[in-house]
Amino acid sequence: MKPKTKNIAIVCNYILHPSRIGGMDRFFIAFDKKVKEKGYHIDWFFSKYKAFEFYKDLNIHTDNESSVEHVFMKYCKQYDIKYDIVITHFTELCSPFYKWVKLKHGGYIVAVDHNPRPIKGFPIKKRIKNRIKGIFYSKYIDRFIAVSEYTKKHILNDYGHFLTPKICVVYNGIARHVFKKRTTDRSNKFIVASHLRPSKGIQDLIKAVSILSENVKKEIRIDIYGEGPYESELKALNTSLNLDAYIQFKGSSPLLSELFCNYNFMLQPTYMECFSLSILESLSANVPVVTTQVGGNLEVITHTENGYIYPAGNVEGLAGIINNIVLKNYAIKQDVSKLVEEQYYLEKMVKDHINLLPCT
Repeated sequence: MKPKTKNIAIVCNYILHPSRIGGMDRFFIAFDKKVKEKGYHIDWFFSKYKAFEFYKDLNIHTDNESSVEHVFMKYCKQYDIKYDIVITHFTELCSPFYKWVKLKHGGYIVAVDHNPRPIKGFPIKKRIKNRIKGIFYSKYIDRFIAVSEYTKKHILNDYGHFLTPKICVVYNGIARHVFKKRTTDRSNKFIVASHLRPSKGIQDLIKAVSILSENVKKEIRIDIYGEGPYESELKALNTSLNLDAYIQFKGSSPLLSELFCNYNFMLQPTYMECFSLSILESLSANVPVVTTQVGGNLEVITHTENGYIYPAGNVEGLAGIINNIVLKNYAIKQDVSKLVEEQYYLEKMVKDHINLLPCT
């Protein structure tokens, strides 16, 4: 008798957009292909998705009005379909949604945590609420996947250390072959690749540049790629400090894999990070990274070896690093792509995720 095909549902609180093809987009495509090769049927659930070529081979269900959890619940009710495995990405952990999924499908549930935490942690009320949710709803999740050791620590702190047996770390990985490598000095050209919201700290970068000497300012060029709700405020700040000649906003680009190599450093002044795909992408292009000590950044960036680290929010510290790079006091001459090639590549990420599924 031919074995029954197993159904997998992937529920992602992640916006798909043709102008922003990044590491997670490539992971989704690669994971879909490998799972299908193993004989599974796989459905993907996103909110507010409009079809475009990159995702043409994925079986995607969407709704422009609802959260992704409601997109999934509505589909299951409408078609009375049951899934053997349900995997979530970027969703809230330990919510009533997981109870509904377990009672409805009875399958194996995996929650992948990509969600960064505030630099000082959650307020006490939020911590208490999370601990209660952990007690009531974590039992409906069979496996928690943390994308860094930082993330694992915070899952346990947020929801309870009794979850330790259920948690494992699977690092993000990137498609190394799509990134062109920098091979020559790019003379004080810096790139920022980031969603534009306050927690990404781009305002600190603008302020840091504003306190540099005029001679140093004239030597630098900073290109910011990304869009977001804080864009107009950042542009206004940049203009008010007379920095438009040095810092330019480029919008989103699907060609970042080809653009990183045109810069000497990536700047990432973030306040919140789980495990940055942008850092891996920059390193893959042999472009060192200037970033903060938050999240999983210290699991990848070693100060003075493949980048420079400073405390989040320290404008003077960031300005000092940029100043030293321009004055040639700081330099990283080794190939910084080797770490990604050896540890943080897409094929390994896909394999590690699939190996955690039952009966694979």
